Amino acid sequence: MSKAIDNLKTAQQKAMDKRPKIGGFPYMAETLRQAGVTRNIWFLPSCQSLFITKEGPVMFQDTPLTIGMMDVPKFDREVLIAALRADQSGKTTFREFLFASWSAGVIRYDVNFIERTVTYYGWNDENYVEAYPHVHLD
Repeated sequence: MSKAIDNLKTAQQKAMDKRPKIGGFPYMAETLRQAGVTRNIWFLPSCQSLFITKEGPVMFQDTPLTIGMMDVPKFDREVLIAALRADQSGKTTFREFLFASWSAGVIRYDVNFIERTVTYYGWNDENYVEAYPHVHLD
């Protein structure tokens, strides 16, 4: 296992152990940022995730949301925002959030841990940017 993978796994586990159920993303993001992760790009519906870290890039392949040929949903900002708010209030699992994002027409999203923003993209480069708050970790 590379140093980049080992560092990322350690940071992810630390973040999962300490983040609150409601509004936990900023805690996860800050833990990863402090571990040297600068970006995380998710591709939907394949559930591939590229982490850009100071130790090197790491690709993670999760179970895809769908398989086979499918139509890409139209990008719907309001549906996406509803999915975000449900996730932020602890009403969905991460997998449910990914599926809701895909259903809102998101084909990828890019987390910038330095700027503390997440940009969600549709197939035609439509996008929605949301900032998340800085948190202090204990």
